[in-house]
Amino acid sequence: MSELIRSRRDVLKIGAAAAGAVLLQGVPGMAEPTAAKKQVVVVWSEGTAPKKVYPKDINGAIAEGLAPLEGWEVVAASLSQPEQGLPDDLLNRADVLIWWGHQRHGQVKDALVEKIVKRVKEGGMGFISLHSSHFAKPNKKLLGTACSWRNYPSDITETKVIVKDSSHPIAQGLSDFTIANSERYVDPYAVPPPKALVFEGISKLTNGTNDKSQFGFTWEVGKGKMFYFQGGHETNPIFFDANVRKMMLNAVRWAAPEKK
Repeated sequence: MSELIRSRRDVLKIGAAAAGAVLLQGVPGMAEPTAAKKQVVVVWSEGTAPKKVYPKDINGAIAEGLAPLEGWEVVAASLSQPEQGLPDDLLNRADVLIWWGHQRHGQVKDALVEKIVKRVKEGGMGFISLHSSHFAKPNKKLLGTACSWRNYPSDITETKVIVKDSSHPIAQGLSDFTIANSERYVDPYAVPPPKALVFEGISKLTNGTNDKSQFGFTWEVGKGKMFYFQGGHETNPIFFDANVRKMMLNAVRWAAPEKK
């Protein structure tokens, strides 16, 4: 009789465990126990690029180029969205934040900037700034300097991007390439010494001469990694370029914090 009782108890335990598993799987939004959590990259833009060059804005073009990322959620965000595109729940999930801005730096709220800086320094979120985002509030706050260049001439037609550090993960699979460019930034760049100078640029001027400048830098800021790329003026469709898209894929993977 005692063995029969034990047998029934075992059956009840197994049945309860199975029922619990079924209930768990049926909870809306509950991830499967074996499902890997996706990493998140947010591509932010102020929304001022001309539609004839970027029909879905610069953030849309960059997000499209990040589609090959496996195991990632790619989110396009904009200044015009509620909470300036970066509500707390999204920012706190972000592993990497890509930033493009030009004319509306001053409209970005200081409170949001503080949250971004905290996510980078304390949370290890990667931060990638592009072209005129050198003057973006988060970029300046993270680097702690003026982040200004000596001059900003519009006297060029193209720039040859030189791979300066071929061993760097951001340069993986890349060799020197040329991009359309209508605005160059002249050295020096008022920033802390970079961890690495990945790219240089040789710009072809309209007077037939060339100008050389630093083009792609990395830093470590607190627990986070930063990358800045000089190219990306809104009149030049470089974010559709295969080489630039490869660079952006590499940069996102590099900037992301290590999986725990």
